[in-house]
Order: sequence, then C-alpha cells, then structure tokens
Amino acid sequence: MPASVSSCLLESCPSQERCLQTATSSTSHITAVVPHPVATDLTVCIFSPTVSPSTCELDPRIWHRIEKELYLYTSQQSAWLYVALANEEELAAEDLLVMDIRVSDPPPNPSSGHSWESRPGGIWLLRGKFSGMIDQAVTEVEVLFGMDALQLNGQPKVPVARLSVLHGRAKPRPDARAALRVREDGKFKIVQISDTHMVTGVGVCKDAIDAHGNNLPESEADPLTVGFIGRILDVEKPDLVVLTGDQLHHDIPDSQSALFKVVAPIIERSIPFAAVFGNHDSEGIHALSRTAQMSILHNLPFSLCKSGLEHVDGIGNFYLQVLAPTPSQLPLSTLYFLDSHGQIPSKIHNPNYDPIKQSQIDWFTNTFQAQRSAREKGDNDIRFHLSLAFLHIPLPEFGDRHLSIRNSHRREPSKCPSFNSHFYDTLVKGGTSALGCRHNHVNDFCALLPQQTQQDGHKPPQPGLWLCYGGGSGFGGYCSYGGMRFHRRTRIWELDTSTGSLKTWKRVEYAMDRVDELVLVESGSVIDPLRKKMKTEAM
Repeated sequence: MPASVSSCLLESCPSQERCLQTATSSTSHITAVVPHPVATDLTVCIFSPTVSPSTCELDPRIWHRIEKELYLYTSQQSAWLYVALANEEELAAEDLLVMDIRVSDPPPNPSSGHSWESRPGGIWLLRGKFSGMIDQAVTEVEVLFGMDALQLNGQPKVPVARLSVLHGRAKPRPDARAALRVREDGKFKIVQISDTHMVTGVGVCKDAIDAHGNNLPESEADPLTVGFIGRILDVEKPDLVVLTGDQLHHDIPDSQSALFKVVAPIIERSIPFAAVFGNHDSEGIHALSRTAQMSILHNLPFSLCKSGLEHVDGIGNFYLQVLAPTPSQLPLSTLYFLDSHGQIPSKIHNPNYDPIKQSQIDWFTNTFQAQRSAREKGDNDIRFHLSLAFLHIPLPEFGDRHLSIRNSHRREPSKCPSFNSHFYDTLVKGGTSALGCRHNHVNDFCALLPQQTQQDGHKPPQPGLWLCYGGGSGFGGYCSYGGMRFHRRTRIWELDTSTGSLKTWKRVEYAMDRVDELVLVESGSVIDPLRKKMKTEAM
C-alpha cells in the first residue's frame, strides 16, 4: 500500500527524504487489517504570550496536537499543528478525508480542476469523499524541521517546520533483526560512527582543516557529516553500522529531525545498524528522552536497536549475534551494546560521569555465561567465537597511566568515570576481545593494559582485551585540542570467523587508504603485535 512524503527533508540533507518516508511507514509486520485513524482536517493554531495552548477551543476528541512547537521556542508566540482524526470503521460515504497536503504560495496546480482548501501557515488541503478504502487518504502527519516549509514568519536563521505525510497503511518495515550473518568467506565488517553531534538545523563547524592541515573557515556542519558518513559507507560496504553515542548535540529543540539525519545515509544504503547513547543525546529541556529516542530508532528500517531489560540500568543494553551463512543458525560472534549514561555532579572531578552499574555487569555476566553454556552443548565444530563490546564513555582503564598504546596517539586526557565499577574485569572474564568507545573526539588509539604477573611468577597466556577509541566523525562536535586541529575519522572492525581473527583500521578525511591497520586477535586469542614482533626478531 502506498506511502509517500509530501515534501523533501532538510535541504542540507536530501537523502533524508527516503529515510523519512521509510520511517513514517515503518511498523511491525501486519498480519491482519485493523481499523486505522484517518485525517479529516488540518490547522495551525498560533497563541500569544498571554494565551496558553491549553485554552485551544478545538474539540480534543477530534483534534490532536503534534507535540512540536513550530517556532522552536524562539518566539514570544507559540504555534502548534493540529490534525483532525476519525476512526476508519466509523466513516460514512459523505465524510471528507484529507487526500493530499501541500505547503505553497500560491495554491498548487490551480488549473488542475482540484479544489484546494487554504489553512494557516501556507498549508493547502485536497479533500475527497470516503470511497470505502483509505489507501489514498492521509493517515499520519509528522513535523520535522528544515530550510523551507510552513510560512509562519519566524526568524530567518531558525529551521522551519516541514510536514511528513503518510498515505494509507504503513508498510511492514524491512526486517533486519535476524539478518546478521558472516559472508561466505567467514568475514564480517563493522563501521563504527560516533559523535556526529547533529542539530535541528545545519549546525556550525568551527575547526575543520583541509587536506594539507590548513584551517578552514566556519561552515555548515551537518551536511559535511552526512557526506563524510556516506563516503565511508560507500568505500567500506559494511555488514553493520554501530553508532556509539552523541548522535545528537546537546540542547537542540527537536531531536527527531536531527536523529533522522544521522541514520539517513545508512538506511538509504540498506545497511543494518545498532546504536548506544552518549552523554549529550538526551541533554536539554526540549530533548527527547533516551526511551523516546530508542523507540524512534527501534522502528526505523534496518534498525537492530533495542531498549533492553527494564530492570537493567540505562536504555539500550542489548546484544546481537552474528550467525554463520544461511541456513545455519550457529552464532559465530556476539556484539554487546551498553548505555554508559551521562555526566554527574562532582566537586572532585569535573567533568565526572556515571559508571557502568552493577545491574549492567550482572546482565552481561548472565548473558555471556548462558551463551557459553549453549555453545558447549551445541555444535563442537565451532572453533572460534569472537565477542566485541561498544559503549560511549570510556571505562577508567582508558585513562590508566600504564596503558600501552599500540597505534595512533592520546591527544587529550581520557574523560572517564572517577568510580571504577571494574566492568573491564568482567569483559575479560566474558572473553571479550575488544571494547570500542568514543567521547574524546581526538583520541583514536588502540591499547592494552600491561599483563599482570600471577602469584606463581607466571604471566597469563594473553593480554586482557583491546581498548579502542574511534575518533570523532561529526563536524558539529569539536575535533581540536591544545590549539591543534585534526581530521574527522571513523573506526572499522573486520572479523574473520574462519581464522578467529580480528583487525581494525580507520578511515580519515582526505586519506585514500586505510589508516593504522592493526591485527588485534589471531586464532581466537588477543595478541600484542609489538611483543609478537619483538619475539620474532629475537628468534
């Protein structure tokens, strides 16, 4: 059944149109036709500072307000879009339904013979009588914010409201929830993107540099970020994209518009994706909560995002399994995702952050033990099982002064929780090979903690796990420190389940080739390439 969008999305990101279309038409699989609300009318109500929207005279049984202030809280006035809805099963043949919505001046196609009805804000409605089916009728209306739309005479630099319209019933969304599988050669590639710092408008990039390291003037940030993400995805063609937090900048007036920009280049390339939240994603008085954002993400096409168990602290603690090629159901790798929470008040450490909670540690422990037990009882032909974990704010171990950095550099201090809940130790016990995080935009190294000598004087057979930064991907977030500017970048992970290996590299602005490629795991075991090289040279 058709679903269409009445207008494009943000002018700065044309690819959002497909994202929005699929987003507004995405639901779980429909097994039976159920009655659906249908739009019968539309209007915009504008209120003065002395008149509250709660005094609106529209009948609340019919008229439903879209909970987005159309001026984005930049005016003394407030404006709200109201949609009149009727239940499909109560419609009669003489009832008028909204068949199309346009925003224009003058009215659209005046010579077409259609009778367009005017509404406030430059809105035009085309209404028709109920034919017995709602396939062509407007069933959902959403507000996003872009460069041109409702004519409300707002401030020129404020993103203006745009309408997204669904016709008919929503299509079942593409189901990617059970689709993660290694390729025929046993490989599986992940692109990790973080700190995109999208805003409701286009944002400002203050610290970009050109290919030669020369400072560039301020520019619009979000279009650059969307373009950078798209180029990385086209080069790498990953099996999964992992968003590791701070998808959104803090204090933005509309989270949904910004969130769609992040996922648009991923969805239009039909790539499955998963996400965790950063400290900025839900900051601000108008920001959507983590719960609301996860609900949006969960219902998007190709999304593998999950809220997680209610009794576990945070939103977005979940895992995904990567299976052997079809038709096998054997899990060859497990990917863990955790909510690293946000900033907390502190008189001792500024900034300071909430640590990983005990309930999250217990969830992880129970999960990996259950999976390990299942593997031991199952197919004994599985030689290797590789596990990775992703979160936003680094664990305290990232700031350990004894950390051995094996490629790239620590360009800024690691901002970690001051309290160590020792989740690192649990990850090691769970057989995790690597932990990927972001948060500190100009750090992009992989490192190991020194091996601890046991009481008998012998060292453990292998290091614990790799601690890897990815570096900042977004032009709206900072990418400079100590007066130095750096290029935006993202980290790539490639698992080879046939050999039990894991390697990583980075993609960096302007660089044509992989940067800092490093082997992290061989034959299922974490390795230290430097020690291996020294051992080889000594032989």
